[in-house]
Order: sequence, then structure tokens, then C-alpha cells
Amino acid sequence: MKLTDEQKAMLDGKYGEGAAYAMKIQVGIGECFDAERMVPIKRAHVALSNQDGDLWFAEKMVGYGAKCRVAPTVNPGFCLEHFAAASKHPVNAEDADHMRRTDNAYRTLGAVLSYNCTPYIATNVPNFGEVCAFSESSATPYVNSVWGARSNRESANSALCAAITGFVPEYGLLLDENRKGNIVVHVEADMKSAYEYHLLGMMGEKIGEGIPVFVGLPHTIRPEALRNLGAQLNTSGAYGMYHIVGCTPEAPTLEAALGGKAPDREVVITDKDLKEFEEEFSDEMKGNRIDFAMFGCPHFTLEEAMYIARRIEGKKLAVPMYILVSSHTVQMAERMGIMDILTAAGAELIGDTCPDQPCWHYLKGKVGITESPKCAYYPRRRNLHFVIRDLDTCIDAALTGEVR
Repeated sequence: MKLTDEQKAMLDGKYGEGAAYAMKIQVGIGECFDAERMVPIKRAHVALSNQDGDLWFAEKMVGYGAKCRVAPTVNPGFCLEHFAAASKHPVNAEDADHMRRTDNAYRTLGAVLSYNCTPYIATNVPNFGEVCAFSESSATPYVNSVWGARSNRESANSALCAAITGFVPEYGLLLDENRKGNIVVHVEADMKSAYEYHLLGMMGEKIGEGIPVFVGLPHTIRPEALRNLGAQLNTSGAYGMYHIVGCTPEAPTLEAALGGKAPDREVVITDKDLKEFEEEFSDEMKGNRIDFAMFGCPHFTLEEAMYIARRIEGKKLAVPMYILVSSHTVQMAERMGIMDILTAAGAELIGDTCPDQPCWHYLKGKVGITESPKCAYYPRRRNLHFVIRDLDTCIDAALTGEVR
């Protein structure tokens, strides 16, 4: 790779041991992908997992004295205040200590402690063409596809290294020629809500490897639906980018999205495809009873919290409901009275928290309902089980304790 004098100095340790170690990793990645040079970044997002390997690397970089040149936002762990020892959902001391160490490590490194998996919607939004280093499965396709910024599918560690050095190797989706679509996806399903975009994203096996170009979708799509599409595309496959003809900025026409080339293949997605997935992916219930409802994987927006509040205002939930959001959304909900409505009905609005965390140990073996296949998929390893349905059906089930 052709390094600048500054990058060579960083690699040689003139900016400290931490920066040198991070640059060594970045150079190694670049050489693996035949990158010719490094390019500067303006934004980063680190998908910390609050798990052993992630914490080991973050504390290692702290030990090397590393500091972030570009302060990255970070993914959720779990909210220590909500799951404190004195709360109704206490975590064990080891898990709480692990979360505190994670918090301390990223605080020392100079990260923005947002603990939110959807920074691309409100708090860390790139400009068109801006080079970024985003990890998190829903974040990378959103910044590439919806905003037209440029990021490869970084790991938590490589994104942290980029934040420390301020550079990434130039390869993959940073280059014009690699951003063109090669699969035309004809959507013939009725995309009536954000939920259908969850299901559409789970068609990765049928779509196949590449960059999909969706045809037949509306030209104006809500942020929540686009969030769902990208999140599920990376649950069902490995997609760093997609195009929606007439909607996303690099796809004004089908020809532009494909770069003037013929597609490698074309596929059709129907209502039947979506319904079959919903039925096959859901876990078994005890009759038609559910034990809880969980939303917010990826994190719900303030608008979605408001929608749920309107639906359950003045009513009482039959089962617990957990709505996972950013801390910013929690603050707005408190300020606007939304939190009072949710709490009165029996729902919990929880900031900073992911469903794939040890704080949910008390739900082991139970069956919940959610509108997110990603929410249903990852916690299975923790023995949490889910039925997936559209949001309104989920809310109705939480009110009655049964799925219609």
C-alpha cells in the first residue's frame, strides 16, 4: 500500500503504541483486499457486543494508550440502571461488571456512548459520498444505500481501529465500480407497512449473493421500513448495499443502478414468499399463548414508541412488553408524556439495550412475540423464543396474551 508520511509515522509508533497497533491492523486489511491506499474518514460506528472478545480488544487498545481521532458512536449493550441489582429485572454481578468494564473501556478510548444500533437515523448521519467506517448489520446498508455515503461492512474491531487512526483502506464499497447492483429483485408483494420490509429483507437465500436492485417498491419509504430492510438483509445474508429504483440516491433509474450492465439474475418476491417465511421462521407456541412482547431490534424510533402508546393508552397489557430504543428516545418520551402512557399500561421503554444480552435471563424458555425476525433470530442462543407477526398483531397479542 502507498502510505502517506503521516500514516507511516503512525505505523512506526510516533503517535503512540495504540495508534500504531490500529494502523497495523488497517494496513493488514488493506493488503488482504489489494487496496492501493488509505483514505480519511469523518464518521465511525462501532458495533460493540459487550462480549468477551470485544471487551478484550477494547481493553487491549486502552492498555496501549489509544484514543479515537474520530469519536465513534457505539452499539447497545444493556442499561445498567434498568437492570440494576435493586430493579425488578436484576442481572448477576458478573454480567453487570462486564457491562461496566465495556463502558469504561469505550469511555477511555473517547467513543460517543450512544449505545444505539440505529445512529444513522438521528445521531450519526453521514453526507452523500462521505467515507465512513460503520459496523452493525443494519447500519452499513443504510449509510451506503439510503444516504449514499461509503462504508465497507466493518467489524467492531476494524471500525474501532478506523476511529483511532482516522483512516480506512480504500477497497470494496468505497470504489465506484463496486457499488453497482447486479441482481434485479421484482417486488410483487403488498408492502403495506414497515413489517413487510422486515420480511423482504429475509429473502436473502432467494436473492443470492451480490447487490440487489429492488423494483416495484414505492418511491417514498419511511426510515423505519428502510431500517428494517437493511437489518434483515444482513440477517438472511451479507449485504453491504442495496438499491431501490426511484428511491435511493444512486438508483434514479434501473440502468443507473446496474451501471448500464445486464443483471446477473432476476428474482420475483411475492406475498406467498413473505407469508411462508413468517410461518416457517416462528417458534412454536403453547397453544396460541405468548409470555411477552419485545420490539426494537433494530432500536425503535420515537414515532414507533408514540404509535404503540396510542394503541395501548388507557388499557392494561396481559403480558410484559419491552420496547428497546435509544437513550435520546427515552428522554423525548419522558418529556412528551409518552413514557407515562406506556408505563401505565404495563410496557417498559428501555434505552441502551439489545435483545441479545444476558440481562434477559429471566425470559429463558419463554415464548415472546415480535415484528422483527432479527430479534427472533439472535436471542435463540440464549433460549428465548419468538413468534413473528406484524406490529398491530403483536400489540393486540400483548393486550390479550394470545396470538390471533
